[in-house]
Amino acid sequence: MTTLAFAETRARQFFALAKPRVVSLIVFTAVIGMFLAAPGIPPAEPVLFGTIGIALVAGAAAAINCLIEQNIDKLMRRTSWRPLPRGQITSGQTLAFATCVGAAGLALLYTLVNPLTMWLTLGTFVGYAIVYTVLLKPATPQNIVIGGASGAMPPVLGWAAVTGQVTPEALLLFLIIFVWTPPHFWALALYRRDDYARADLPMLPVTHGQRYTQLMIVLYTVVLLAVSLLPFVVRMSGLPYLVVALALGGRFVLFALRLYRSYSDKLARATFRYSITYLAWLFFALLVDHYLP
Repeated sequence: MTTLAFAETRARQFFALAKPRVVSLIVFTAVIGMFLAAPGIPPAEPVLFGTIGIALVAGAAAAINCLIEQNIDKLMRRTSWRPLPRGQITSGQTLAFATCVGAAGLALLYTLVNPLTMWLTLGTFVGYAIVYTVLLKPATPQNIVIGGASGAMPPVLGWAAVTGQVTPEALLLFLIIFVWTPPHFWALALYRRDDYARADLPMLPVTHGQRYTQLMIVLYTVVLLAVSLLPFVVRMSGLPYLVVALALGGRFVLFALRLYRSYSDKLARATFRYSITYLAWLFFALLVDHYLP
């Protein structure tokens, strides 16, 4: 292998450690939070450097998650392909990568955005990489519910990057993602339950059974539908958003009901995929509605 080819391969391996698909959704909701925080177009500097800084710290948190869970990842088909379980990257290299990337992101946020965003992002990093990964995930089937708080922070970070404060509207965005997180992950856990059982992780389908998890998904999607209407209720958004939220949320509830009535792994996988589409389009609808006359 040539030096250039080796460098490209190694770059792809480190990039995989940062879980780019997960980070892309994090960054997307953070950027939406930035634009919703401003009555017009937000200043370019906090948007640009806030986006880069949040992405770097999120990637570092993902790498730490991979480092801590590398032995678990070996046991699960969904994660066995990652660079650490395959021995392509060492633990020391992963730690160095996460440290450098995370420190660069935090420094960027502190110097070019504002200290509040840096501290909130650091807290989010600790919440995901340490509290969720080390303490909650192996200890309780409510790991996703409690740990979802760190995953729901990106729009708050984006809001703080532009305004330098956290307002009730930012917390409302947090609430939407917080309630969305359990049905999103439980749909995945249903069709990956054997993986989680093999890794001895107390995910809800493993500890409480498939039927109970299906019921919880129904209940959470109903609550999510109600919560998603709050931006309209508090006059944060208008009628166009309300129509989209009802349509997207109604379809999510239908997915959950179908999953409860006639379960299949294929349907659980489709529900999981739709949950990602749901969140992306819901936040996009908020953005479009924000700039409508």
